[in-house]
Amino acid sequence: MAQTLGFIGLGIMGRPMAKNLLKGGYPLVVHSRSKGPVDDLTAAGARSAPSPKAVTEQVDLLITMLPNSPDVELVALGPQGILEGAHSGLIYVDMSTISPIVSQKIDKALAARGVKMLDAPVSGGERGAVEGTLSIMVGGDKPTFDLVLPIFQAMGKTITHLGPLGAGGFTKLANQIIVAVNLTALGEALTLARKAGLNRELTLKALGGGLAGSRCLEQKTPNYLSNTYNPGFRVDLHFKDLGLIMESGRALGVPLPTTALVQELFAALRARGRGGLDHSAVITLLEDLASGT
Repeated sequence: MAQTLGFIGLGIMGRPMAKNLLKGGYPLVVHSRSKGPVDDLTAAGARSAPSPKAVTEQVDLLITMLPNSPDVELVALGPQGILEGAHSGLIYVDMSTISPIVSQKIDKALAARGVKMLDAPVSGGERGAVEGTLSIMVGGDKPTFDLVLPIFQAMGKTITHLGPLGAGGFTKLANQIIVAVNLTALGEALTLARKAGLNRELTLKALGGGLAGSRCLEQKTPNYLSNTYNPGFRVDLHFKDLGLIMESGRALGVPLPTTALVQELFAALRARGRGGLDHSAVITLLEDLASGT
């Protein structure tokens, strides 16, 4: 019989990830702050629970996919949280992008209750979550990773065990540097091309076929062509990640000058009220600057 899984956090990424677990044949218990996604998942065959504690009490393995470190810490260690419902033998997998230091704090608290934890942030955006092609970056002990691997394979395509708990989080932060800088470079390039009178579709085609091609270019091309930036991954969330990156850089003594500049551009984008847009919308700030607005 398949393990009973729990999933907490049914946002842009969490909802399709949970659906892929249902498609994989796993019994699923879900909880989220918003009623709509819970109703969607229960209609697809999941059961709902009124709190993180109630989910935890019913499952063998629990996944969280939440916006930020305080959200995960509250769900894990707060009232009616995971710790209160934890039982020996439970496996807890946090797939959020949070501070690795917070991950280690939660792991220590849960380990006292006999819980094994993995940190397993993802990359691939909403499209990767829907298609089950996410890159999953995992930290934690190897035997636990091996047990969870089939579950990861229901949600992702590239699954890598990177070392002890926290290694997944640090790898995701490295990933977020590359994505933020890439999207900013794309924004600059496409703004230059448009000011030069070039056709955007043809420009993207040419760039995608050479060394400048990237997954960012491929996935965000529809946004650039339609000039609409509905969120696959919000500016606000990537700005949060940039803050975690800069904190980690200071703690580890690593200078991150390019990342610091991109962080300020994302801050300016949020100041213009665009934090809810897709992170590829950094191009709109660069277009504003190029037009003098």
